[in-house]
Amino acid sequence: METKDIIERAFQVTPVGKQIAAAFVKAQLAFGPALKSSTNPHFRSKYADLSACVEAVIDALNKNGIALMQKTYECKDGVMVETVFIHESGEVMECGLLHVPASKHDAQGFGSALTYARRYSLQAACGIAPEDDDGNAASKKTTVDSNLMADHLVAIQDAKTSDELKKAYTEAYKACGTDANWQKKIIAAKDEKKASLK
Repeated sequence: METKDIIERAFQVTPVGKQIAAAFVKAQLAFGPALKSSTNPHFRSKYADLSACVEAVIDALNKNGIALMQKTYECKDGVMVETVFIHESGEVMECGLLHVPASKHDAQGFGSALTYARRYSLQAACGIAPEDDDGNAASKKTTVDSNLMADHLVAIQDAKTSDELKKAYTEAYKACGTDANWQKKIIAAKDEKKASLK
């Protein structure tokens, strides 16, 4: 897609249907935080990866009759992604193109750019931000109450539904602060419980 085509598309306004608009508002009320559960080895910092962003919104979208789709467009120097929401009524909400240049013009470079573009396109379209988005958070020392964390682990194990698990996990992860060891324990407990609920 040429630059002039991208600019023209950016100024096109597609009306949003009433049914998808109402459903999206309800879904957004139930969006969770995009939890920073992955580590960037170069900067030694935590970030919310693509799966964390999808996990934060997909249940709420689906329960309100909305499917999530991310379309890709041809681009010579990188990738272009557009997040699109499709309502069960057939109404569609398109959220605009995001262009991300590829650092290297090989499969790995384009793959990395695609993952990055999908993550940021989804965050922008849904109006979500990574939990604890303070750039200095990693340098702050926090003391974690092990008794409190034990209670959070029990809450995760006692969850009967995916909604209960999501709530227990979100509260437990927040209670970890920047303690990487507790974060790993909470994530492992969530993954184990999630597998047992399927």
